[in-house]
Formats: sequence, structure tokens, C-alpha cells
Amino acid sequence: MIETLPELLTAYRSGAATPADIVARSFARIRAHDDPAIFITLRAENDVRAEAEALARSGNRSSPLYGIPVAVKDNIDVAGLPTTAGCPAFQYRATKDATVVARLRAAGALILGKTNLDQFATGLVGVRTPYGICRNLFDANLIPGGSSTGSALAVAAGIAPLALGTDTAGSGRVPAAYNNIVGLKPSLGLVSTAGVVPACRTLDCVSIFALTVDDAMTALATVAGPDDADPYCRATPLPPIHAVAQRVKLGIPFADQRQFFGDKLAAAAYDAALAQLAGLHAEIVEVDFTAFYEAAGLLYDGPWVAERYLAIRDLLESAPDSLHPVTRRIISAGAHVTAAETFAAFYRLEELRRERDRIFRAVDALVVPTAPTIYTVEQVLADPITLNSRLGTYTNFVNLFELCGLAVPAALRPDGVPFGITLLGRAGEDALLAGIGRAFQQATALPLGARKV
Repeated sequence: MIETLPELLTAYRSGAATPADIVARSFARIRAHDDPAIFITLRAENDVRAEAEALARSGNRSSPLYGIPVAVKDNIDVAGLPTTAGCPAFQYRATKDATVVARLRAAGALILGKTNLDQFATGLVGVRTPYGICRNLFDANLIPGGSSTGSALAVAAGIAPLALGTDTAGSGRVPAAYNNIVGLKPSLGLVSTAGVVPACRTLDCVSIFALTVDDAMTALATVAGPDDADPYCRATPLPPIHAVAQRVKLGIPFADQRQFFGDKLAAAAYDAALAQLAGLHAEIVEVDFTAFYEAAGLLYDGPWVAERYLAIRDLLESAPDSLHPVTRRIISAGAHVTAAETFAAFYRLEELRRERDRIFRAVDALVVPTAPTIYTVEQVLADPITLNSRLGTYTNFVNLFELCGLAVPAALRPDGVPFGITLLGRAGEDALLAGIGRAFQQATALPLGARKV
């Protein structure tokens, strides 16, 4: 099967396939999959095929993403297409590509369309959308994960080998875990967010979904780099993936601090993943996770909710009923955050970052469950706030602590549900995580995504 970037590029260069062939395959898979909720806006197949044919006529097959179909989360601008952020009343037609999309196109990528999401990227569940709830690929009763729902599903279903998401509190990692794919959350500022609808501007990242760690890193190398249009973009070096040093030290929570909310299958899968990492010559080191959990609790209690409010204040004040009721409930709270509360949260976060630094002096990286458990759609609709909050146990602190993250498939549980781990590193250590993640993914030898044939 031709699915990964090296396989596709080899097929193009050998003449075994053309970009137009793969575009046709992508659209055929969209029709066969028959889940209209994955894409909010899908480009006309003839238009994308025409771009593919023009690309082939150009003869420039050396581009790193030559002829690669890509799906884009619908809070990221694509010129000529509407951007909704999951809210019809917010919709506008983008006049130019977001920086990250422009860089993908310059590298030869072909944009298929815009994907569904939890409204305004607020949620980890994938059900807070007026555009329909996407089906979980492994069990239709389960949530698909969010907020970058459609992008993760597009990759897992084989529609596109790459997709863009965003990640402020786990939106690029949780749906990766639930769909048996890789979710890369780069270091803050490594990828420009110019042309991305903000959730929390100080924390937002563009994330990448792929079938393999190498594919995700290829895409990251293509889109990373400074951008004057984004004041939060940083000139952070991105070295190539390197082999993992012997006895790399991986920190994990103390056993009595691990939270799975009664999910014994998830707990067992995490233990198995740790054993596999130890078999790859990693040294597993238990550390105190108190500071990480406290930082996670700050995310939806103070200034960062106010940031979400600021991003859509005009719409929220003029047409509050146009928002999903859960999204409105969460973001409206940001209107009442005081300056005193904001500074108190900033002060406490800096104190907690000192504990982060102390722990990272003892380990090279952390390894945590990407999500502690999974819920049914019915359960989340009945209790949307509490259950969503639980899913952020191991993700909500990451951007507050300025960590990079790489979510990697770890197992298919006995009940058939995917389980994933996330590697976390200090800012700028994306390549270190990729080296560990590559070795781990190769060792698991799991199937890629959710395609059966």
C-alpha cells in the first residue's frame, strides 16, 4: 500500500502513480467512508486534480511534499475558502493562506478542504460542533476526540497522509490517540499562527497529524520558521531527528499520582508502553507530578479563559445564541476575570515552572498517557464539562509549561480502542522527542491509522 510520504514520493518519482491519481484516491475514500461531518468545506475534486496535473507538468518532483494531499482544520485560513472555526455566524472567506498553508503549498502540497472541529477549538471531545459529530473510526459509540477532530480522522481514514490541526490544551494530541495516529505539537512559536483563528494567542500552536513520526517531522521542517506576521513566532532551531542515546531518562508520574478514572485497560496499556520503552534502553524515572497537575488546573481558571473571550468577544456580545451552548458557557466566564486574578495566575505559573525545571534536570523527557480514558458520545453530551476536563489531565499543562509534545500510538486495547502515549520535552527539543518516538513506533509495529485495506 502507498500511504506514507516516502511511499508516495517514491511512487511519483518512479512513475507508478501521479499526484492526480492520489487526489482521485483521496476523493474516492471520502465517498466510501461516507461521513459528511469530517469536512466542513470540501474543495471540488476537479479543482484539486487540476492543481495536481499542473504540479506534475511543472516537473519539480524534488519538493518535500510534492503531490501530498493535506486536510486543514477549519480555524486555519485557506485562500478562497470560508473559515468558520466551527461557528456559522463567525464565518468569513479567507483572502489569503495562513502562513503554514502557504508554506505547505510552496512545498508541493495539495489542499483538499477544511475539517470539522470543536467550536473555536474549545474542547477535547469532538462533539461541540453544529456541523455534525464525526464517527469514531474504531467504535461509533465513542467520541472521536477534538478539537482537531476532522483532521485526525482524515489521516486515520487514509483520506490524506497529512493534516493540520491546532493545539492549545491537547487538541492536536487527544484525537491522535483516539485514532491510532501521530500528533505532533511543536515548541511554542516554532510554527507561525498568522492566519489562524486564535483561541489563546499566547499558547496556540499549529499541530500536525500523520501516520508516522517521520512524516510529521518532514511536514514540521517544511512549515517551521520565523514569520514577521506572527509576533509570537520564535526563531527556534529545528535539528534533524537523531538516534536516541543509550539510557535516555524518561520521567513518569509516581504510581499513586497516575489518573485513569477507573479505566483499567488504559492503565494496563500505559504500563505496557513503559515496559516497551524500557526494552528500548530507556531509563524510567518516577517524578512528582503535583506541579504539572496544578498547572493544568490553571488553564480554564483565569487569564487563559479571558484570552478565549477576547478572541470572539464581539460575536459573543452581539449574538450569544449563535455559539454552541457548552462553548458559550466556557468562554463567557472569561468576561469576568479581573486583572488581579490574572496576575495571581501568572505569579503562580512562574512558581510552578521552577518545579518543571527541577524535574527536567533529572530527566531528558516525560512520557504520559495522551488521554487517561475515553467516553461515549452519550456520556459526554450528558456531562460535557467534567468529562472533557478529565481528558486534559495530561495535556492542559503542556503549553503553559512551554513544552513540546509528540503523541504516538502505543496499543490497540483488548476492546479494540486505540491507546497512545505522549512524549514531552523542553522547548526546542522536538527532534529529541522524534528520535524516541520513531524508535517506539517502529518497536510497536502497530497498523497505521484505521484503514483495514
